Amino acid sequence: GAGKELDSGEAWLKDASAMLAAAERIVEASGFRRDTAHRLLEQTRATAAECLVDPEDDLGIGTVHFPEPHLVGAGRRTAQRTLASRAAAGMVRKGYAGRYAYWERMHQELDIIAHHGFASYFLTVAQVVDDVREMGIRVAARGSGAGSLVNHLLGIAHADPVEHGLLMERFLSKRRLALPDIDIDVESARRLEVYRAIIGRFGTERVATVAMPETYRVRHAVRDVGAALSMDPADIDRIAKSFPHIRARDARAALEELPELRSLAGEKEKYGRLWELVEALDALPRGVAMHPCGVLLSDASLLSRTPVMPTSGEGFPMSQFDKDDVEDLGLLKLDVLGVRMQSAMAHAVAEVARATGEEVDIDAIAPGDPATYQLIRSTETLGCFQIESPGQRDLVGRLQPATFHDLVVDISLFRPGPVAADMVRPFIEARHGRAPVRYPHPDLAEPLKGTYGVVVFHEQIIDIVDIMTGCGRGEADQVRRGLSDPESQGRIRFWFAQHAAARGYDAETIQRTWEIIEAFGSYGFCKAHAVAFAVPTYQSAWLKAHHPAAFYAGLLTHDPGMYPKRLLLADARRRGVPILPLDVNRSAVAHRIELVSDSGVWGLRLALSDVHGISEAEAARIAEGQPYASLLDFWERARPSRPLAQRLAQVGALDAFGANRRDLQLHLTELHRGARGGGGGQLPLSGGRKTASAGLPDLSSAEKLSAEL
Repeated sequence: GAGKELDSGEAWLKDASAMLAAAERIVEASGFRRDTAHRLLEQTRATAAECLVDPEDDLGIGTVHFPEPHLVGAGRRTAQRTLASRAAAGMVRKGYAGRYAYWERMHQELDIIAHHGFASYFLTVAQVVDDVREMGIRVAARGSGAGSLVNHLLGIAHADPVEHGLLMERFLSKRRLALPDIDIDVESARRLEVYRAIIGRFGTERVATVAMPETYRVRHAVRDVGAALSMDPADIDRIAKSFPHIRARDARAALEELPELRSLAGEKEKYGRLWELVEALDALPRGVAMHPCGVLLSDASLLSRTPVMPTSGEGFPMSQFDKDDVEDLGLLKLDVLGVRMQSAMAHAVAEVARATGEEVDIDAIAPGDPATYQLIRSTETLGCFQIESPGQRDLVGRLQPATFHDLVVDISLFRPGPVAADMVRPFIEARHGRAPVRYPHPDLAEPLKGTYGVVVFHEQIIDIVDIMTGCGRGEADQVRRGLSDPESQGRIRFWFAQHAAARGYDAETIQRTWEIIEAFGSYGFCKAHAVAFAVPTYQSAWLKAHHPAAFYAGLLTHDPGMYPKRLLLADARRRGVPILPLDVNRSAVAHRIELVSDSGVWGLRLALSDVHGISEAEAARIAEGQPYASLLDFWERARPSRPLAQRLAQVGALDAFGANRRDLQLHLTELHRGARGGGGGQLPLSGGRKTASAGLPDLSSAEKLSAEL
């Protein structure tokens, strides 16, 4: 047919002689002399050369591209001079101006940054953090970047790295060629706002999110398998929404174990092969999605170095490369992680301000608060960042933290490696004086004394290697990294023994120290990361100790932890926080705190958003219309759907209107009929506050409990 391509049999890679023969046939068929074939080949070769992509010249591989200096406050000065000026200003602002060790550390770090030409990177991250903070969004650095004093002085990292013994070399050194990696945590509920702010600051020609393969989890698997099995769309939607956000392979186990799926478990056999097929889809690719945290930042040449497509929904520019691709290409990636605990704490602080007028700055709370550490030692830490799991609460109880450093150690010890390597027991024994503190050599007492002779942190391995070999911390970090490669360990061991012996250490000390390095080097945790995590750990525990109702309001609104809401509510009751029921006249979209009569005790008012099936728009409309004088007033102004109104009655949210819950449901049915022209008004529905009784018996306690669950 017309337009059909014919197979010429020439679609194969030819060597030089075959190409010459093809060129000769073409020029002969075109009526040219045979020697013209050489000219045709040269033109073909020149065209092919123009199609070659040069990794450096065309893709910029090997060269880091940062946003232009004028976009990050450098102006006419070089980025390095601007960075040095801002760091010096930070020294004064934080009260370090009279401390020589801090000035020395700052200049050492600036020298490393200048060596790599990374000043624009630090200014870029600082600009992002400043913008986020100005938006009133909580932000904090995590990872090895928290070990940089320059990051601390720029306001990127919260904790003082000098005070906590953190090393710049774990993050960046002259020997380390890889791009530095600063991860920042923001409130999960406002992460997309942060993305929009970054794009607004630098422009779509310099910013793109990172792609990732989207894989099947239980909800998507139920929807796709249900559609393939031609199930009723309403059933598919109901089943999918019933499940929490879990792996598809855990579908049947969840049906057996989770109380909230009890009613669905009773219908398990009804849906036949659904569950088997859902679990078979677990972790299989479903499509391409936006990576939850990766953002590319570049100069205006980004679009010439990566293909970009819009994301679904928000339409953010998204690179078609995944996170591994962009790192291999040398593209600068900033990880902006949405952390629910940051949202929960922001909500708690906002609730305290709304209800009491007290402005709480949890970034400035006293570091050694007795009530906070008493709470932590009691193991009553449900909802507290990083220390709420059963295993962590057990470790906290055994360790009995009394200082911020203790929290840092606790977070570092509770990891699979240290637990498997039996690092926890000797630490606990030495901490409580039940075993002597031993060091491989007196020279190593300084880096190991804070952990009772037990190697816990990467930074300790770096110090040990540096002290015993004199290689410098930059090379010591390279050695530490090599420990994770079994093929490199023999070479590293020989190098370590040779250099340690040259500095006068005996063979027994070298052997004993190497065994420690080899055993724990790959298990250790980055102390800078642990310090960054310990900050919200302490802050969340402080909120729970001093503002418990607001703390639970934040937890229940943003759901940051591992426990279902019913357990958090039980914990709140046990700790003396009154739980106030749903009430369309008092409940807001989110959980709020409320003064309980004149007792001075703050209670937790349940949120409209917790009502099953309610939309954001419906919850907002109910909250905006408060207060309601009667059931009729509520029906007319809040305009709830009939199923939602019935559900509100069942869970007690309409109890303020006087009648019992079964009467309220009957009145709602009459209101619905009246709205459809079906003879409403047969029951006494006055505009007064109380709804007249229809004489029906109230729901039983079991029925009320079932509805409220």
